[in-house]
Amino acid sequence: MLVELPASRWNVAAAAHLLNRAGFGGTPEEIATLARKPLREAVTSMVAPEAFSSPTTNPSWARPDPDRGVRLKAFREASPEERTQLLREQRKVQRARMIELEGWWLTRMASSPHPVQEKLTLFWHGHFATSAVKVRDAYLMWRQNDLFRRHGLGPWKTLLREVTLDPAMLIWLDQAQSRPPRPNENYARELMELFVLGEGRFSERDVTETARALTGWTLDRLRQEPVYRPRLHDSGSKSVLGREGKLGLEDILELLTDRPDSDRWITGRLWTFFAGTPLPPGLQDALVDSFRDAGRRIAPFLETLFISEAFHAPDVVGQKIKSPTELLVMACRQLDRPLPPAPICANSLRLLGQDLFHPPNVKGWEGGMAWINANTLLTRQNLALTLVTGENPLPNVPRKPAQNGRSEHRRRRQVTTPVELKTLIPVSARTSKQGTIEILNERFLASRLSDRGRKVLLEYLSSQGDLDRLDLLGLLRLTLCLPEYQLC
Repeated sequence: MLVELPASRWNVAAAAHLLNRAGFGGTPEEIATLARKPLREAVTSMVAPEAFSSPTTNPSWARPDPDRGVRLKAFREASPEERTQLLREQRKVQRARMIELEGWWLTRMASSPHPVQEKLTLFWHGHFATSAVKVRDAYLMWRQNDLFRRHGLGPWKTLLREVTLDPAMLIWLDQAQSRPPRPNENYARELMELFVLGEGRFSERDVTETARALTGWTLDRLRQEPVYRPRLHDSGSKSVLGREGKLGLEDILELLTDRPDSDRWITGRLWTFFAGTPLPPGLQDALVDSFRDAGRRIAPFLETLFISEAFHAPDVVGQKIKSPTELLVMACRQLDRPLPPAPICANSLRLLGQDLFHPPNVKGWEGGMAWINANTLLTRQNLALTLVTGENPLPNVPRKPAQNGRSEHRRRRQVTTPVELKTLIPVSARTSKQGTIEILNERFLASRLSDRGRKVLLEYLSSQGDLDRLDLLGLLRLTLCLPEYQLC
């Protein structure tokens, strides 16, 4: 079993770590409030509150389309030229909705009173990686996102069943087109390899037989709902992972989730996401035991994980590279500022390598060092500029010559408001340059400022002259560009 963190080690630093990993960070006030609670109470209040709610209103189009049938009929009856125009208009609508959807979700991450729910939704989005490129329906992408939120903390098998029958997934991995006698094997393969068991823990025959067992489940495209059609189900005997019989969906899910390989796979994936480090030797069995003791339910397993000594180990704390989404949302929360407009957020995340609702492949995002390269480091610095000053750097490409014959080289434009310095660095607290640095260290770095980072900030302040002449916006931006700020 996982060993609980001693009460003597539950403090402000540990609370900051918990908020960073289980959510999207917090202000000094939020961290102090959490730290005042006993450890178990603090974790339970985050993972299993009495009720979940959010101030964020769903998009107006996040519902089944009542006019879908009428539009499909009009499309079938249209001329080729009219169809081309209708498709062009529909794609434009869907692109706008996807940007709105991304902004909606980021707003939930930044403002939800239940950050664990949103952080886990982000995990499931990468685990069951589904792309709007193929689904092409913002409502179905919203619906899957909402599914992760509603079922992500519950029983593992229930979540897996909901995902299997999710309309976006039915389209993404071609289950909607699966028919006997040659069923499509895409979903059956990823179900075993990526979602439940892991590579090398099943045979090709297991994939084929599982695909047969899942036939019959398809998509009612008019109602945008999963539907079971018995005439499309292969009712013959199958053999999957040593079990034989006339297997169907429920049999497959029970067979897969009851296997030890399933327990090892999903607990390892959860550990890597939340702890941010490879699974330490000897911890796998403890994770599996905790998962089984929790009845294979995600919420109680996460509670056990978050109070464990292993989760708060020195080689875990402050060692995870922030994903682009974590970087953006955490920075906005710590800067006490709203998110930039949705198109700016979407563009920044795409350039940083995490285009939400558009994972690179069925494996999702690799994470870790994959987030960092020369281009993304520059983009992280540009994002810091936008969040602090409200200015958005543009590519250094000369525009067309102005009427006076001179080229215009304007590289920045104001896209949002700058931060409120008086709330971040109160005038009364600016007693010295070192004191100003300590304010930033506590708020943005959870008191993990390195000697090198402190030297960089102090040299910057020394170049500014007197305290009343400090470029505090520049100092904030520099803090967000430090190597240690890229970690949490």
